[in-house]
Amino acid sequence: MENLRPILWLSLVFVLFLMWQAWNADYGERAEVRERVSEELVDDVPERPEDVPEAPLTEEAAIDPAAPLDVLADPTRRQITVRTDLHDLSIDTRGGTIVRADLLAFPVDPREPDNPVRLFDERVRGYVAQSGLTHDRVSGIEASDRAPSHHAIFQAEADRFEMRPGQDTLRVPMTWISDDGSIVVTKTFVFQRGTHLIEVEHSVENRSDQTWIGRQYRQLRHGPTPSRASFFLYTFTGAAYFDGRYNKESFESLRDSPLEKRLEGGWVSVIEHYFMSAWIPGPDEINAMYGRAVPGTAGVGTEYLIGLHSAEPVTIAPGSIGMFSTRLWVGPKTQSDLRQIAPGLELTVDYGIFTFLSKPLFWLLRVINDFVGNWGWSIVILTILIKLAFFHLSATSYRSMARMRAVAPKLQAMKERYKDDKQRMNQALMELYKKEKINPLGGCLPILVQIPVFIALYWVLLESVELRQAPWMLWIQDLSTRDPFFILPLLMGLTMFIQYKLNPPPMDPIQQKIFMALPVVFTVFFAFFPAGLVLYWFTNNLFSIGQQYVITRKIDAEAAKKH
Repeated sequence: MENLRPILWLSLVFVLFLMWQAWNADYGERAEVRERVSEELVDDVPERPEDVPEAPLTEEAAIDPAAPLDVLADPTRRQITVRTDLHDLSIDTRGGTIVRADLLAFPVDPREPDNPVRLFDERVRGYVAQSGLTHDRVSGIEASDRAPSHHAIFQAEADRFEMRPGQDTLRVPMTWISDDGSIVVTKTFVFQRGTHLIEVEHSVENRSDQTWIGRQYRQLRHGPTPSRASFFLYTFTGAAYFDGRYNKESFESLRDSPLEKRLEGGWVSVIEHYFMSAWIPGPDEINAMYGRAVPGTAGVGTEYLIGLHSAEPVTIAPGSIGMFSTRLWVGPKTQSDLRQIAPGLELTVDYGIFTFLSKPLFWLLRVINDFVGNWGWSIVILTILIKLAFFHLSATSYRSMARMRAVAPKLQAMKERYKDDKQRMNQALMELYKKEKINPLGGCLPILVQIPVFIALYWVLLESVELRQAPWMLWIQDLSTRDPFFILPLLMGLTMFIQYKLNPPPMDPIQQKIFMALPVVFTVFFAFFPAGLVLYWFTNNLFSIGQQYVITRKIDAEAAKKH
């Protein structure tokens, strides 16, 4: 039947849209022209040594390719362990670089609570957080002897620091002293209980008889990312920054087109599925932001940098102490926390083009969960609320389809009568539709309404760390991954088949076969979607079947009275 053809096309468009999104995420290239740092910024910064960042950056502060990766090979280096209520970290005394970060509140598998997610991982992923100071050359004194970069060797008073019960703040100090003892820098990591936000301070004591002028830099370094494992469960891994608007950069794009930009406030980050790290300067601080590819550690492969370097130096008089401070987020992409830290930071939870729908859906879902305490039942309740919001629209559609079903014998008779005259057939159809008050496109309305909501909820379930490993009941212990036994997809396919039987059958035999196959096709398709998404569609189908059944029986009864 001609009125069912749009439904088939809409289903096909929906599938193709998801495929296009996944393909574009992998292979689509950004066409926008990258902005360059202003001439004022370039002229404002004196010449730098090659082994530390410049503003704008021109040479990478890379570890000597000949140097071994193992810190034990360098007797002057060691790693300090820091454990808080939320973090288990390793900090290298070379530069005070965070080379390992385990997120204690987020196990890799809920069945193994003692195996936390590892965010920073120097050995496996080349993923670290580096920071340091640069010195503006004064009176011919070498800058490398006046400020500690992330290659400088610090001293720490202990090998392990731990936040004790009842302790709200943990400070981890490390000290660097220049060769002549005239500059003393204390780098301190400050951890607060209950937050993934870390403060990093550099206290500079100028014991010399000359003015000290310097800047701070901080950068995130990440190795190459492996190919994604699932076509439809793709999430972005790469760099991001905020300059008044949210920007994403794939690592490959940093290799092809290095970034240099002037930022006032803002932030830089490396984001991945559910988790992220971000350097967050003060809201009024001006920095040169940079991003590019660099030779990998120990000369293996390519790694990627995104960082900030102060555009405005700090001047410290002889005998005085100056301070640099910045913040580092090492944790999950929890929107409520990120929103309070810096403008735009919550945008790292990227819902794509349907953000305008995904955000209110997630807000409503979270409000419901605050009452019921279960994300699965929250999805069920959310589905019911969506059905109620579009109740009258769906009812209009189902009435049109029920009337179409009631006049199906007449339509079949018309097909036989005018099988050799297509134009006359179409005229007769229009007359019948007008007489019976049938909208031939009415059956498309539920799908038109559901597709954008479905895609928006798809990204909510895929991107929101709050739903990671969230159980529902029985065998569904993680709504963000597929049903391990494919029970929900099978039930969803069954409801699609029942809906097909409630709809008027197509007159075209080919269309009949296609629509009979659709429940099977969508069952296979949905088998690999997050269980929470299948739960939404299954619940939606159940209520649609009930609504459509009641309306169809009413229309059939009215048609029987007429005859």
